[in-house]
Amino acid sequence: MLKSDLLTPARWNDYELLDSGNFEKLERFGRFVTRRPEPQAIWRRSLPEAEWRRADASFRRDGRSEERGEWRLAPGMPDRWTVEYAGRGMRLRMRLALTSFKHVGIFPEQAANWDFIYDRCRELAGGGASAGSGERTEGAPKVLNLFAYTGGATIACAAAGASVCHVDAAKGMVLWAKENAKVSGLEDRPIRWIVDDCAKFVEREIRRGKTYDAIIMDPPSYGRGPSGEVWKLEENLFPFVKLCARVLSDKPLFVILNSYTTGLAPSVLGYILQMLVGKRFGGRVTWDELGLPCTQSGMALPCGATGRWTAE
Repeated sequence: MLKSDLLTPARWNDYELLDSGNFEKLERFGRFVTRRPEPQAIWRRSLPEAEWRRADASFRRDGRSEERGEWRLAPGMPDRWTVEYAGRGMRLRMRLALTSFKHVGIFPEQAANWDFIYDRCRELAGGGASAGSGERTEGAPKVLNLFAYTGGATIACAAAGASVCHVDAAKGMVLWAKENAKVSGLEDRPIRWIVDDCAKFVEREIRRGKTYDAIIMDPPSYGRGPSGEVWKLEENLFPFVKLCARVLSDKPLFVILNSYTTGLAPSVLGYILQMLVGKRFGGRVTWDELGLPCTQSGMALPCGATGRWTAE
């Protein structure tokens, strides 16, 4: 019997890791099955090649880049479709698409954080409001979501009754996140949509005297801002978290720090949070490796790391 110490999401109907191995993963998103590269899957597959060949969309690198490539589509496979995540009383809907970087618009392992975010925001919001109700909650927590991508965490916050500031340097990602909020019935919630370099935005918020009750950070290993700003995680992460700690309110609720950088241990995220947040506010710091349970093998595929600071 296998025992996993990875933090994995509760099973959700519209996603399943069917199999992994030979540096690939076979996943079901709603009705459609995708086949994508996966550098962590160094073992052999459990399913036969014939099952893998039945994928509706298969990604192949173009040979010039580790990330870029193209999708080969089976008849009937759309370019865009919608999946739903239901858990903890929330119901999130997200539009997926096949990108040239092998991504489809969500990181399904982050559902474990969506549950946590929803629960914590709902506690402070006094129960929150149901999706689509349009209600505002007295004392709603203010959340800053940085490197916010297509907004899974943003709409989890909004569903719980929080006020959210969603920041990403890519305009296309912000538009995609706004669409996810709309299809989730949350477009009328208090969400600020910001296209900007995250560090520069936080610096301006400090000058404005703005504070937040919670911060979510999902920084890339490497990236560039709208004006060509270079981001390297190993060099920028510690000073960036230190900067972000300056916009926390006097009684913050939580801070989440994610990483997909190979070789960066989850404990590093935890130690950073303890040094920069825990020492100031007390509370509790935890860290975990994120993973996805695999239907065929019973293993959990490692997918990144997350660190959490929570108030007592």
